[in-house]
Amino acid sequence: MKRVMGLDVGSKTIGVAVSDLMGWTAQGVETVYWTEPDFDEAVRLLRPFIEQYDVKEVVVGHPKNMNGTIGPRGEASEAFAEAFTEQTGLPCVLVDERLTTMQAERMLISADVSRKKRKAVIDKMAAVMILQNYLDRSGK
Repeated sequence: MKRVMGLDVGSKTIGVAVSDLMGWTAQGVETVYWTEPDFDEAVRLLRPFIEQYDVKEVVVGHPKNMNGTIGPRGEASEAFAEAFTEQTGLPCVLVDERLTTMQAERMLISADVSRKKRKAVIDKMAAVMILQNYLDRSGK
């Protein structure tokens, strides 16, 4: 089976998650720090995860406005996905990520995770939610 990588791409961090071998569940892996829009740096930082987990497909969170339009962050995610595919040859699927960071924040608060610890894992949790939504919708 192939593994899928989920990415929550922000202007300073990228949350990383990967699927299990069966493609049923998403697990958080890491939060990497990058300098947007240095796509070469992002690929260099993410390549070890691609190789370690033998990733065959990438899901990139696509932040849309609440009315469904694409704003600057959505355009940045589109540019990231295009550059990532060009540099790695891996197909990138854009997935609507509206409210995933807020959902991750609420989940961590309800689990009584301190503010400092939440800040350290919020992007990774958002990547898990983006990837899990994709896996659930694709019937994996």
